[in-house]
Amino acid sequence: MYENDKRVVMTLDAGGTNFVFSAIQGYREVVEPIRLDAVNDNIERCLQVLVEGFRMVEKALGDVKPVAISFAFPGPADYGHGIIGDLPNFPCFRGGVAMGPFLADTFNIPVFINNDGNLFAYGEALAGELPRINSLLAESGSAKRYRNLLGLTLGTGFGGGVVIDGKLLTGDNGCGGDVWLMRNVKYPNLITEESVSIRAVKRVYHENAPEDARDLSPKDISLIAEGKAEGNASAARTAFGELGRVAADAIIHAIDIVDGIVVIGGGIANSWRHIFPSLVKEMNSTLGAFSGAQFPCLQMKAFDLTVKEGMDEFLKDNSKKVKVLGSGREVSYFNETKTGVTYSRIGTSTAISFGAYAYALATIDRD
Repeated sequence: MYENDKRVVMTLDAGGTNFVFSAIQGYREVVEPIRLDAVNDNIERCLQVLVEGFRMVEKALGDVKPVAISFAFPGPADYGHGIIGDLPNFPCFRGGVAMGPFLADTFNIPVFINNDGNLFAYGEALAGELPRINSLLAESGSAKRYRNLLGLTLGTGFGGGVVIDGKLLTGDNGCGGDVWLMRNVKYPNLITEESVSIRAVKRVYHENAPEDARDLSPKDISLIAEGKAEGNASAARTAFGELGRVAADAIIHAIDIVDGIVVIGGGIANSWRHIFPSLVKEMNSTLGAFSGAQFPCLQMKAFDLTVKEGMDEFLKDNSKKVKVLGSGREVSYFNETKTGVTYSRIGTSTAISFGAYAYALATIDRD
Protein backbone atom coordinates (compact mmCIF):
# COMPACT_ATOMS: atom_id res chain seq x y z
CA MET A 1 0.00 0.00 0.00
CA TYR A 2 1.33 3.42 -1.10
CA GLU A 3 4.58 1.97 -2.49
CA ASN A 4 3.92 3.67 -5.83
CA ASP A 5 1.96 6.66 -4.52
CA LYS A 6 3.19 9.97 -5.91
CA ARG A 7 1.96 12.10 -3.01
CA VAL A 8 4.55 13.58 -0.64
CA VAL A 9 4.16 13.93 3.12
CA MET A 10 6.49 16.04 5.28
CA THR A 11 7.62 14.25 8.44
CA LEU A 12 9.39 15.02 11.71
CA ASP A 13 11.44 12.92 14.10
CA ALA A 14 10.88 14.84 17.35
CA GLY A 15 13.63 13.94 19.80
CA GLY A 16 14.46 15.65 23.05
CA THR A 17 17.73 16.99 21.58
CA ASN A 18 17.05 17.35 17.85
CA PHE A 19 14.15 17.87 15.49
CA VAL A 20 14.84 16.02 12.23
CA PHE A 21 12.65 17.06 9.28
CA SER A 22 12.18 15.10 6.06
CA ALA A 23 9.68 14.13 3.36
CA ILE A 24 8.43 10.71 2.23
CA GLN A 25 7.07 9.56 -1.13
CA GLY A 26 6.28 5.90 -1.83
CA TYR A 27 8.14 4.85 1.37
CA ARG A 28 11.28 6.65 0.16
CA GLU A 29 12.90 9.71 1.68
CA VAL A 30 12.95 12.33 -1.08
CA VAL A 31 14.95 15.11 0.63
CA GLU A 32 18.11 15.16 2.69
CA PRO A 33 17.03 15.19 6.36
CA ILE A 34 17.22 18.61 8.01
CA ARG A 35 18.36 18.64 11.63
CA LEU A 36 17.62 21.56 13.99
CA ASP A 37 18.15 21.90 17.73
CA ALA A 38 15.02 21.03 19.70
CA VAL A 39 13.55 23.72 21.95
CA ASN A 40 11.77 22.50 25.07
CA ASP A 41 11.60 25.54 27.36
CA ASN A 42 9.86 28.19 25.21
CA ILE A 43 6.67 27.36 23.34
CA GLU A 44 6.88 30.26 20.88
CA ARG A 45 10.44 29.36 19.96
CA CYS A 46 9.57 25.65 19.76
CA LEU A 47 6.79 26.31 17.26
CA GLN A 48 9.06 28.71 15.37
CA VAL A 49 11.66 25.95 14.96
CA LEU A 50 8.96 23.57 13.67
CA VAL A 51 7.87 26.12 11.08
CA GLU A 52 11.47 26.82 10.11
CA GLY A 53 12.21 23.12 9.61
CA PHE A 54 9.15 22.40 7.50
CA ARG A 55 9.78 25.54 5.42
CA MET A 56 13.26 24.20 4.69
CA VAL A 57 11.75 20.90 3.58
CA GLU A 58 9.29 22.74 1.33
CA LYS A 59 12.19 24.59 -0.28
CA ALA A 60 14.10 21.33 -0.80
CA LEU A 61 11.03 19.80 -2.51
CA GLY A 62 11.02 22.56 -5.12
CA ASP A 63 7.90 22.39 -7.30
CA VAL A 64 6.57 19.29 -5.52
CA LYS A 65 3.79 20.27 -3.14
CA PRO A 66 3.30 18.15 0.00
CA VAL A 67 -0.22 16.99 0.76
CA ALA A 68 0.21 16.77 4.54
CA ILE A 69 2.46 16.97 7.57
CA SER A 70 2.57 13.84 9.73
CA PHE A 71 4.78 12.90 12.67
CA ALA A 72 5.09 11.32 16.09
CA PHE A 73 5.23 13.47 19.20
CA PRO A 74 5.41 12.44 22.86
CA GLY A 75 2.22 12.22 24.92
CA PRO A 76 0.05 12.75 26.83
CA ALA A 77 -1.92 14.26 23.98
CA ASP A 78 -5.26 14.48 22.24
CA TYR A 79 -3.81 13.28 18.97
CA GLY A 80 -7.11 13.37 17.12
CA HIS A 81 -7.30 17.15 17.56
CA GLY A 82 -3.54 17.75 17.42
CA ILE A 83 -3.31 18.94 21.03
CA ILE A 84 -0.12 18.16 22.96
CA GLY A 85 -0.52 18.01 26.74
CA ASP A 86 1.87 18.39 29.68
CA LEU A 87 5.16 16.77 28.68
CA PRO A 88 7.80 16.01 31.32
CA ASN A 89 10.68 16.61 28.89
CA PHE A 90 9.12 19.72 27.34
CA PRO A 91 8.28 22.08 30.22
CA CYS A 92 6.90 24.72 27.84
CA PHE A 93 3.97 22.42 27.03
CA ARG A 94 1.61 23.22 29.87
CA GLY A 95 -2.15 23.27 29.75
CA GLY A 96 -2.36 21.93 26.20
CA VAL A 97 -0.75 23.28 23.02
CA ALA A 98 -2.69 23.20 19.75
CA MET A 99 0.32 22.16 17.68
CA GLY A 100 -1.64 20.44 14.90
CA PRO A 101 -4.06 23.31 14.23
CA PHE A 102 -1.19 25.83 14.41
CA LEU A 103 0.82 23.99 11.75
CA ALA A 104 -2.30 23.39 9.62
CA ASP A 105 -3.05 27.13 9.66
CA THR A 106 0.56 27.97 8.84
CA PHE A 107 1.02 25.55 5.92
CA ASN A 108 -2.61 25.23 4.77
CA ILE A 109 -2.41 21.42 4.60
CA PRO A 110 -3.68 18.68 6.95
CA VAL A 111 -1.51 17.87 9.95
CA PHE A 112 -1.52 14.45 11.64
CA ILE A 113 0.15 13.74 14.98
CA ASN A 114 0.33 10.37 16.70
CA ASN A 115 2.53 8.57 19.21
CA ASP A 116 5.66 6.71 18.18
CA GLY A 117 4.37 3.27 19.24
CA ASN A 118 1.35 3.56 16.94
CA LEU A 119 3.32 4.83 13.97
CA PHE A 120 6.08 2.24 14.50
CA ALA A 121 3.49 -0.55 14.35
CA TYR A 122 1.82 0.97 11.28
CA GLY A 123 5.11 1.34 9.43
CA GLU A 124 6.09 -2.26 10.19
CA ALA A 125 2.65 -3.54 9.14
CA LEU A 126 2.59 -1.76 5.78
CA ALA A 127 6.24 -1.51 4.75
CA GLY A 128 8.31 -3.53 7.22
CA GLU A 129 8.21 -6.96 8.83
CA LEU A 130 4.61 -7.96 8.04
CA PRO A 131 4.96 -7.81 4.24
CA ARG A 132 8.44 -9.36 4.51
CA ILE A 133 7.10 -12.31 6.51
CA ASN A 134 4.14 -12.78 4.17
CA SER A 135 6.55 -12.75 1.22
CA LEU A 136 8.65 -15.47 2.88
CA LEU A 137 5.50 -17.53 3.49
CA ALA A 138 4.58 -17.23 -0.19
CA GLU A 139 8.10 -18.21 -1.28
CA SER A 140 7.99 -21.26 0.99
CA GLY A 141 4.75 -22.45 -0.60
CA SER A 142 2.61 -21.79 2.47
CA ALA A 143 -0.95 -20.59 1.98
CA LYS A 144 -0.92 -18.83 5.36
CA ARG A 145 -0.87 -15.00 5.47
CA TYR A 146 -0.84 -12.60 8.43
CA ARG A 147 -2.91 -9.42 8.62
CA ASN A 148 -2.40 -8.26 12.22
CA LEU A 149 0.61 -6.90 14.06
CA LEU A 150 1.61 -5.88 17.57
CA GLY A 151 4.50 -3.42 17.46
CA LEU A 152 6.53 -2.69 20.60
CA THR A 153 9.29 -0.15 21.27
CA LEU A 154 11.84 -0.78 24.02
CA GLY A 155 13.78 2.30 25.06
CA THR A 156 13.35 5.09 27.59
CA GLY A 157 9.86 3.69 27.94
CA PHE A 158 7.76 0.74 26.74
CA GLY A 159 5.61 1.75 23.78
CA GLY A 160 3.17 -0.16 21.67
CA GLY A 161 0.80 -0.07 18.72
CA VAL A 162 -1.68 -2.41 17.07
CA VAL A 163 -2.62 -2.85 13.41
CA ILE A 164 -5.66 -4.96 12.53
CA ASP A 165 -6.13 -5.94 8.88
CA GLY A 166 -4.15 -2.94 7.66
CA LYS A 167 -5.87 -0.44 9.93
CA LEU A 168 -4.20 1.29 12.87
CA LEU A 169 -5.98 0.83 16.19
CA THR A 170 -5.98 4.30 17.72
CA GLY A 171 -8.88 3.70 20.11
CA ASP A 172 -11.71 6.02 21.13
CA ASN A 173 -9.38 7.97 23.43
CA GLY A 174 -6.19 7.70 21.39
CA CYS A 175 -4.89 5.06 23.82
CA GLY A 176 -4.97 1.99 21.59
CA GLY A 177 -1.90 -0.20 22.02
CA ASP A 178 -0.72 1.40 25.27
CA VAL A 179 1.20 -1.38 27.02
CA TRP A 180 3.53 0.63 29.25
CA LEU A 181 1.14 0.74 32.22
CA MET A 182 0.07 -2.90 32.17
CA ARG A 183 0.54 -4.65 35.50
CA ASN A 184 4.13 -5.75 36.09
CA VAL A 185 4.15 -9.54 36.49
CA LYS A 186 7.18 -9.46 38.80
CA TYR A 187 6.16 -6.39 40.82
CA PRO A 188 2.33 -6.41 40.76
CA ASN A 189 2.03 -2.94 42.29
CA LEU A 190 4.19 -1.42 39.56
CA ILE A 191 3.70 -0.75 35.87
CA THR A 192 5.35 -3.01 33.30
CA GLU A 193 7.57 -0.17 32.04
CA GLU A 194 9.53 -0.30 35.32
CA SER A 195 10.93 -3.64 34.15
CA VAL A 196 10.88 -3.01 30.38
CA SER A 197 13.01 0.07 29.75
CA ILE A 198 16.55 1.40 29.73
CA ARG A 199 16.39 2.14 33.44
CA ALA A 200 15.23 -1.43 34.11
CA VAL A 201 18.23 -3.00 32.36
CA LYS A 202 20.61 -0.74 34.28
CA ARG A 203 18.85 -1.35 37.61
CA VAL A 204 18.79 -5.14 37.34
CA TYR A 205 22.41 -5.28 36.22
CA HIS A 206 23.59 -3.25 39.23
CA GLU A 207 21.37 -5.25 41.60
CA ASN A 208 23.20 -8.38 40.46
CA ALA A 209 26.62 -6.75 40.11
CA PRO A 210 26.84 -4.31 43.04
CA GLU A 211 30.62 -4.29 42.72
CA ASP A 212 30.31 -2.50 39.34
CA ALA A 213 29.56 1.17 40.10
CA ARG A 214 29.98 2.42 36.54
CA ASP A 215 27.16 4.28 34.78
CA LEU A 216 26.54 1.79 31.97
CA SER A 217 24.17 1.98 29.03
CA PRO A 218 22.18 -1.04 27.77
CA LYS A 219 24.65 -1.22 24.89
CA ASP A 220 27.50 -1.47 27.39
CA ILE A 221 25.64 -4.17 29.32
CA SER A 222 24.96 -6.02 26.07
CA LEU A 223 28.68 -6.09 25.28
CA ILE A 224 29.35 -7.39 28.80
CA ALA A 225 26.78 -10.15 28.25
CA GLU A 226 28.63 -11.15 25.07
CA GLY A 227 32.00 -11.17 26.83
CA LYS A 228 33.22 -8.30 24.66
CA ALA A 229 33.59 -5.82 27.54
CA GLU A 230 34.70 -5.97 31.14
CA GLY A 231 31.96 -6.59 33.68
CA ASN A 232 29.70 -9.22 35.22
CA ALA A 233 28.45 -11.27 32.26
CA SER A 234 26.00 -13.28 34.36
CA ALA A 235 24.41 -10.11 35.76
CA ALA A 236 24.18 -8.66 32.25
CA ARG A 237 22.39 -11.74 30.94
CA THR A 238 20.07 -11.66 33.96
CA ALA A 239 19.15 -8.03 33.22
CA PHE A 240 18.06 -8.78 29.65
CA GLY A 241 16.45 -12.07 30.64
CA GLU A 242 14.23 -10.36 33.21
CA LEU A 243 13.22 -7.71 30.69
CA GLY A 244 12.27 -10.47 28.25
CA ARG A 245 10.13 -12.34 30.79
CA VAL A 246 8.23 -9.25 31.98
CA ALA A 247 7.74 -7.98 28.42
CA ALA A 248 6.45 -11.42 27.45
CA ASP A 249 3.68 -11.24 30.05
CA ALA A 250 2.44 -7.98 28.53
CA ILE A 251 2.75 -9.44 25.04
CA ILE A 252 0.78 -12.55 26.05
CA HIS A 253 -2.15 -10.46 27.25
CA ALA A 254 -2.04 -8.23 24.18
CA ILE A 255 -1.51 -10.92 21.55
CA ASP A 256 -4.34 -13.03 22.97
CA ILE A 257 -6.56 -10.20 21.69
CA VAL A 258 -4.59 -9.04 18.62
CA ASP A 259 -3.60 -12.52 17.29
CA GLY A 260 -0.84 -11.47 14.92
CA ILE A 261 2.90 -11.03 14.46
CA VAL A 262 5.02 -9.33 17.17
CA VAL A 263 7.68 -6.85 16.01
CA ILE A 264 10.04 -5.16 18.45
CA GLY A 265 11.96 -1.93 17.92
CA GLY A 266 13.60 0.82 19.95
CA GLY A 267 17.16 1.17 21.22
CA ILE A 268 17.08 -1.89 23.49
CA ALA A 269 15.84 -4.05 20.61
CA ASN A 270 19.43 -4.04 19.35
CA SER A 271 20.06 -6.51 22.19
CA TRP A 272 17.41 -8.93 20.87
CA ARG A 273 19.87 -11.86 21.06
CA HIS A 274 19.81 -11.57 24.86
CA ILE A 275 16.09 -10.77 25.16
CA PHE A 276 14.30 -13.13 22.79
CA PRO A 277 15.20 -16.50 24.37
CA SER A 278 13.50 -15.69 27.69
CA LEU A 279 10.72 -13.77 25.96
CA VAL A 280 9.70 -16.56 23.57
CA LYS A 281 10.11 -19.22 26.28
CA GLU A 282 7.70 -17.29 28.51
CA MET A 283 5.23 -16.87 25.65
CA ASN A 284 5.19 -20.66 25.27
CA SER A 285 4.70 -21.35 29.00
CA THR A 286 1.55 -22.85 30.53
CA LEU A 287 -1.07 -21.96 33.12
CA GLY A 288 -3.12 -24.28 35.28
CA ALA A 289 -6.75 -24.77 36.21
CA PHE A 290 -8.29 -25.85 39.54
CA SER A 291 -8.83 -29.27 37.95
CA GLY A 292 -5.09 -29.66 37.55
CA ALA A 293 -5.25 -29.27 33.79
CA GLN A 294 -2.54 -27.24 32.05
CA PHE A 295 -3.20 -24.78 29.24
CA PRO A 296 -0.80 -22.77 27.06
CA CYS A 297 -0.63 -19.04 27.80
CA LEU A 298 -1.39 -18.47 24.13
CA GLN A 299 -3.68 -20.36 21.79
CA MET A 300 -0.89 -20.16 19.23
CA LYS A 301 2.72 -21.30 19.49
CA ALA A 302 5.33 -18.51 19.49
CA PHE A 303 8.40 -18.82 17.25
CA ASP A 304 11.62 -16.80 17.39
CA LEU A 305 11.93 -15.58 13.80
CA THR A 306 15.46 -14.27 14.38
CA VAL A 307 16.94 -17.77 14.38
CA LYS A 308 16.92 -20.14 11.39
CA GLU A 309 15.26 -23.07 13.13
CA GLY A 310 12.49 -20.83 14.46
CA MET A 311 11.84 -19.25 11.07
CA ASP A 312 11.95 -22.63 9.29
CA GLU A 313 9.32 -24.11 11.64
CA PHE A 314 7.18 -21.00 11.37
CA LEU A 315 7.21 -21.09 7.55
CA LYS A 316 6.20 -24.76 7.32
CA ASP A 317 2.72 -25.23 5.93
CA ASN A 318 1.36 -27.96 8.18
CA SER A 319 -2.21 -27.57 6.95
CA LYS A 320 -4.03 -30.60 5.65
CA LYS A 321 -6.86 -31.19 3.23
CA VAL A 322 -10.32 -32.01 4.53
CA LYS A 323 -13.04 -33.40 2.27
CA VAL A 324 -16.30 -31.51 1.92
CA LEU A 325 -19.09 -33.99 2.52
CA GLY A 326 -21.38 -34.48 -0.43
CA SER A 327 -18.87 -33.21 -2.98
CA GLY A 328 -15.51 -34.11 -4.39
CA ARG A 329 -13.94 -30.91 -3.10
CA GLU A 330 -11.23 -30.55 -0.48
CA VAL A 331 -10.45 -27.48 1.62
CA SER A 332 -7.38 -26.49 3.64
CA TYR A 333 -7.49 -26.98 7.39
CA PHE A 334 -4.95 -24.93 9.35
CA ASN A 335 -4.89 -27.08 12.47
CA GLU A 336 -1.74 -25.43 13.90
CA THR A 337 -1.80 -21.87 15.14
CA LYS A 338 1.39 -19.81 15.13
CA THR A 339 2.75 -16.39 15.92
CA GLY A 340 6.22 -15.04 15.31
CA VAL A 341 8.44 -12.64 17.25
CA THR A 342 11.05 -10.59 15.45
CA TYR A 343 12.78 -7.20 15.43
CA SER A 344 12.58 -4.25 13.05
CA ARG A 345 14.91 -4.66 10.10
CA ILE A 346 14.14 -1.28 8.53
CA GLY A 347 14.93 0.45 11.84
CA THR A 348 12.67 2.09 14.38
CA SER A 349 13.04 5.64 13.10
CA THR A 350 12.36 4.59 9.50
CA ALA A 351 9.34 2.53 10.55
CA ILE A 352 7.90 5.52 12.44
CA SER A 353 8.43 7.78 9.40
CA PHE A 354 6.78 5.24 7.11
CA GLY A 355 3.92 4.90 9.59
CA ALA A 356 3.45 8.66 9.71
CA TYR A 357 3.43 8.79 5.91
CA ALA A 358 0.89 5.98 5.55
CA TYR A 359 -1.32 7.27 8.36
CA ALA A 360 -1.62 10.67 6.67
CA LEU A 361 -2.52 9.18 3.29
CA ALA A 362 -4.94 6.64 4.77
CA THR A 363 -6.76 9.37 6.70
CA ILE A 364 -6.91 11.67 3.67
CA ASP A 365 -8.28 8.83 1.51
CA ARG A 366 -10.82 7.84 4.17
CA ASP A 367 -12.08 11.40 4.63
